[in-house]
Parts: sequence; C-alpha cells; structure tokens
Amino acid sequence: MGNSSSNHLGIPPGKGPEAVGCTDIMVDHGVQGSFFRLYYPCQKTDRAENPDWIPSREYFTGLADFMKINRTLSEGIFNYLYGSFKIPAFLDAPFKQNAKYPVIIFSHGLGAFRTLYSAVCVELASQGFIVASVEHRDESASATYYFRQKSESERANETASKQCGAGPESLVKEWMYYRPLQQGENEFTLRNKQVKHRADECILALEKLTQLNSGISLHNILQTQFDLSTLENSMDLCRIAIMGHSFGGATVVKALSKEQKFKCGVALDAWMFPLEDETFPQVKQPLFFINSEKFQWAGNISRMRKLDSPVAQRKMITIRGTVHQSFPDFTFLTGNWIGRLMKLKGEIDPELAINLCNRATLAFLQRHLGLDRNFDQWDPLIDGQDENLIEGTNITLLQSAI
Repeated sequence: MGNSSSNHLGIPPGKGPEAVGCTDIMVDHGVQGSFFRLYYPCQKTDRAENPDWIPSREYFTGLADFMKINRTLSEGIFNYLYGSFKIPAFLDAPFKQNAKYPVIIFSHGLGAFRTLYSAVCVELASQGFIVASVEHRDESASATYYFRQKSESERANETASKQCGAGPESLVKEWMYYRPLQQGENEFTLRNKQVKHRADECILALEKLTQLNSGISLHNILQTQFDLSTLENSMDLCRIAIMGHSFGGATVVKALSKEQKFKCGVALDAWMFPLEDETFPQVKQPLFFINSEKFQWAGNISRMRKLDSPVAQRKMITIRGTVHQSFPDFTFLTGNWIGRLMKLKGEIDPELAINLCNRATLAFLQRHLGLDRNFDQWDPLIDGQDENLIEGTNITLLQSAI
C-alpha cells in the first residue's frame, strides 16, 4: 500500500473547533437496511486511529467497473495512487455529549460511495454537525455491500464462517457493484427509479438516527467499537438538512419533496436528469445550488430554475475554475498532471474551492436552520460575492429554456 508522492497530498482536516470522529453504522443486515458513515464531534483521544480513505479493495474493483477499465490492472494502480491515504477523523472515537447537534444527511454521486466526500463531511462535523454519509444500494454506487443469511451447506462447513468478515457468524457479506446502463435501456426510467430509492435511503438513515436519539437500542451489524447509546438525546431534530453531489444533488431535491423534516437542502453540481417535473413544485424548503464552472449546461440549469419559488429561498453560485470532481476527495489526492488529465482537478486550488463551498454551505445552513453560530460571516458567499465566485451561473440560458 502506498503513494510515494502523498507527502504533499491529503484530505484537508476540519477547520472548526470540534475534533471529529467517524464510524460505520449498518442497521438490518439485508439490502433494504440502512448503511452510512457517521461523522460527529468527538472527545479528543490519543488512542483512536485515522481510518483508511478506501475501506477495502472491493471499492477499487467497483471504481474500475464504473470507469470501464480492467479490474486487475486498475486495482494495482488505484492502490498505488490512493491506498495509503487516511481520513482526518478518529475511528470510533467517543462521542462528545455536551450539546445537541444539528443533523445533515449526505448523498454521494454516481459511481461513488460513503467515504469519498470526507473533506466536506469532516469540515461540517468539525463545525458542530452530526453528518450521515449514506452508501446507496440502488446500484449507483461503484461498490457497496450487505449481509445475507448463510445457507445450510455454508453453516455445515465451519471454514465458511471465516469469510464472513465484519458481522455475526451466521451472515455472509455480499458485494453489490455498479450497474451500467444496458443496451437499449431507457436511462431516465433507470435513473428516476434510482433517485426515488436514494431519497428513501436518506429518509431511512434519518429515521435510524431519530431512533438512536430517542434512546432506542439498534444493533450495528458491523460490530464497531463505537457506543451507539451515547447518541441518545444528542441531536437537534428541529434542525435537519440534506446535502449531496451530482446524482446526490438530484437526491437532495427528491428527498426534500418527500420529507418535510429536511428543513433545507444544498446540492453540489446537481445532475437534474433523474427527476420528473412533478417533483419540482413539491419542494417547499430553501435550496442552495453550488455549481462548478465546467460541468453545467443550459438544459440542466433550466431544470434547476424550475424550482424557483416566490416563497422558499433559492440560491445559486458557481465556483470559478472548478470541475465536476472538485467536490469529492479525489481532487486533494491526485497530483496536478494526473488530476488535470483525469479531470479531477480544475484551475483553482482545490482547498480554496472546497473552503468556498463549505463556508457558503455553513452560512446557508445557519440562515435556514436558525443556528446561533458565527457562520453568517460568510453570508456574502451565498450571493456569489467573492472574486472566485459567480452569482448564479456562467451558463447562458435562452429565454425559451427558462
């Protein structure tokens, strides 16, 4: 494992006052259960370690499938480039129980998974949020897993229990990889079905957090060292937001239309194609679109404009010099040459771009969750008031498209 050039590359740590812990939670072992990475304010501890950015090699396999490249060859390349990186959070560190924290549910993009947006999630947790980064099981993640019950023959063979990995010995880990569009298949039909599934998974993750907050005992299939009972009475469930990137941005819109407990949403470079028009008038909550300069096009922006409302605030900014991959962590972990070649880096410094994104997000969350913080110092960013921001969009829309 390793990356010889990683001494000057890495995921930026949180800039807020809180130390950040993280843990994985899987409630119900089957494919219909809930699976997410939880980021949270933690107690400072010398014993905790930073988790691997890529949790296991199967995720490299999934990324290879998503990128349509050879699994065997790419696993070695991915492992060399990214295998040594850690997330700047303490694995299973004790929860800091001295406050009620607002909650954010995060939805990843197409071909991603729960750990790939740790720069955003760690920053939010360092600023005093509990963040659940859902790993979607709609076959849009490059890889994910669940558990199934062992068959009679597997139970009879004692050695089979060794391949279970994390989880009870009566269960077997089953991997689910990205499903590409089939020849002749209607893409909207598939993506619309997936976005509904994704929104339901975000709502389910919120339900599980709500149960933990109420003191209901939930069994974490993954059997981590984190004590779930410490989350009792820890969340401010009047202050809940949803956030996501790309396909996750569409998931934000869909989830807002289905669940009023989400008080506002932040969509990072949203891909609007999966959404049916009927969804748009159902979104009553404030919504913030933060776009890259190089990804958007007129048709996608015009669909964002369909969410314009005289009642609920709609805001849009564009970060200059950014590409679609300026929001996931790859942009911090890839050298300039490869980063530009693979469109993982834009012209702007990646940390500057993510700082603008995070600060604008925090200001928007303070405004619409009614937080008593100092995030309003970044209010001008919501209106694009920075030399690296554009208010609205850099895309020219024909009047007929609006």
